[in-house]
Amino acid sequence: MAVLACTVVASWWIMDKPSKRAWMLIPHAVRHNGEWHRVVSHAFVHADWMHLALNMFVLHEFGRTVQADLASLGWAGFPALYLAGILGGAVPALRKHADNPGYASLGASGAVSAVLVAFIALHPTHTLLLFFVVPIPAVLAVLLFFWYESKRMGNGASRIAHDAHLGGGLVGLVWVLGGVPGTLPRMIEALQALFV
Repeated sequence: MAVLACTVVASWWIMDKPSKRAWMLIPHAVRHNGEWHRVVSHAFVHADWMHLALNMFVLHEFGRTVQADLASLGWAGFPALYLAGILGGAVPALRKHADNPGYASLGASGAVSAVLVAFIALHPTHTLLLFFVVPIPAVLAVLLFFWYESKRMGNGASRIAHDAHLGGGLVGLVWVLGGVPGTLPRMIEALQALFV
């Protein structure tokens, strides 16, 4: 995937440089200085190698399948989903921190969350490994994802932008429900199977 390669190269190139701040999502700079490039550029830089590795692992594991699933949609498929995930992940910070010059965030988490949730919506009966150990149906994983991210979103002590995960995840869900016929009935059937 080209987006994975671009993200790795951009993150590697700027990882320890002071200029990395120019790529970060700083809502105050977006609102007051018109630096709109930050709304997209922040998704191509990461805090450290572990942050990059986690995001790229999830993107690699689920992105290939989602890209294939949405191939018939052309640019309205995976490329648009990924971009919409970046934007959806940025919206909560743009709204909440527009007047806070000290707030900054970075990373592809919003877009990656969109891809992960899109995968689950497209393959709700697929088995995923919770904590890489416990097998659970994908449809249960998406419920846990939204529950966990919603619960953690209010935790100001965390350095993780859970609101970006939540925003991106919602975009991924809406994107495939609206763009791929039959997704909603498959998800409903998978949910019903959990309780039968």
